Amino acid sequence: MTKSKLAGNTGTPAIVWFRNDLRLADNAALRAACSAGDSVVCAFILDEEAAGDWARGGASRWWLHESLRELGRSLEAKGNRLVLRSGPARRELARLAQETGAGFIHCTRRYEPWAIRQERDCRAELEKSGVALKRYGGALLVEPENIATKSGDPYKVYTPFWRALSESYRASRPDSAPGNIPAPSPFPKSDALADWSLQPKKPDWAQAFPEHWTPGEAGALERLGTFLDEAADGYTADRNRPDLVGTSRLSPHLAHGEISPSLIWYRVKSAMGERSSRSDGLQTFLKELVWREFSYHLLFHFPHFPQQPFREEFASFPWHEDAEALKAWQRGMTGYPIVDAGLRELWTTGWMHNRVRMIVASFLIKDLMIPWQEGERWFWDTLVDADLANNAAGWQWVAGSGADAAPYFRIFNPVTQGEKFDPDGAYVRRWVPEIANLPDKFIHRPFDADDGTLSQAGIRLGDAYPAPIVDHAVARKAALQAYEDMKR
Repeated sequence: MTKSKLAGNTGTPAIVWFRNDLRLADNAALRAACSAGDSVVCAFILDEEAAGDWARGGASRWWLHESLRELGRSLEAKGNRLVLRSGPARRELARLAQETGAGFIHCTRRYEPWAIRQERDCRAELEKSGVALKRYGGALLVEPENIATKSGDPYKVYTPFWRALSESYRASRPDSAPGNIPAPSPFPKSDALADWSLQPKKPDWAQAFPEHWTPGEAGALERLGTFLDEAADGYTADRNRPDLVGTSRLSPHLAHGEISPSLIWYRVKSAMGERSSRSDGLQTFLKELVWREFSYHLLFHFPHFPQQPFREEFASFPWHEDAEALKAWQRGMTGYPIVDAGLRELWTTGWMHNRVRMIVASFLIKDLMIPWQEGERWFWDTLVDADLANNAAGWQWVAGSGADAAPYFRIFNPVTQGEKFDPDGAYVRRWVPEIANLPDKFIHRPFDADDGTLSQAGIRLGDAYPAPIVDHAVARKAALQAYEDMKR
């Protein structure tokens, strides 16, 4: 291979292909590139063609813009830059290798079906010119093929998966960010981040996102520290309360690889060792981290998981197609306050509390009997933590069609769920201000309030706030009947 003049001043460079590992610390691909080359070309490629139907949604694109900007700043502090290219990864990686004379490209492994195909295509294209693509772990605690049942099969039930992983996994101290990342001279050409138009067009529906999030590696580490200091002790109980700050909110940082699960595991285990009173809450938190692992385990071994029901009998479920009901659900105008609060929180912040995700999913699937894939697609576009494995696993769990899923007949009552997990109505009052003046007794059931109470609160159902679009009791019976019909 003939080396380009770009490589002339610095010897043989190595390329690190950043993907969903937008961090410097605990990044095996970056560490390998720093060890392998006289200089390092740090590249990110926007390849929306490869992802197909699972190209980034609007909220994820906003986060990606911010995260790439922060990664670029971090690299500049280390004496390097982030090279941005757009188009098919196989083409752009081959071009970068030809321009720089690099013989090796290092990247962190991904597990989505489209990303696995992308890696295969890139390897085939690069081999034509004698360039090797080297993959490393780091997005998961354990590679999916390295954990199996005693019979050698993939796990389909979470609890034994948790037991096997937690008993065998030991996190070593995470690697720090490299002290220096030697730069090529000159740098390869790069797109301008602003030219990618990742930020939403006007009107900017994501305008409030910066009030709630600090994308980037530094923001991820700060978020983890805040959780360990302020919320970890009460996590087991408080994680179900959307009116409290009781969760870590690390999910978007994990989805973009701004922090590694192994670093989180190590920090959590260290905190548990320092104070035994934290063990219960942090053990519950680790189980949630391993649920993410389980979701990827399923996705890797059953690649149809995001589109098709894991349990084949659900392919014949008599779903309804109701565009108006779906639109009301998306806008948070169902007439059930806890459902509407969750969907408005999602639209405003790009995130929704996990307990509320289950409630709104149950309402869509079982009260409205709209296919779970419609909710999955909405979440994919509007969540800053949109993650193919987690998203699919969550929706199929609620639908009852997934591996180790909740039984279909578990149908959340949106009123009692609200009263149990938002007992004072603080969450609803924040996101559904039209009914904020209702007394606690009716905040989750405004349709049960008498005319005098509604009038005193300044509410006229069907005007600023809708009457329920469906009767939950009637809908529940219809859903259970549909389930029985499917089984027959």
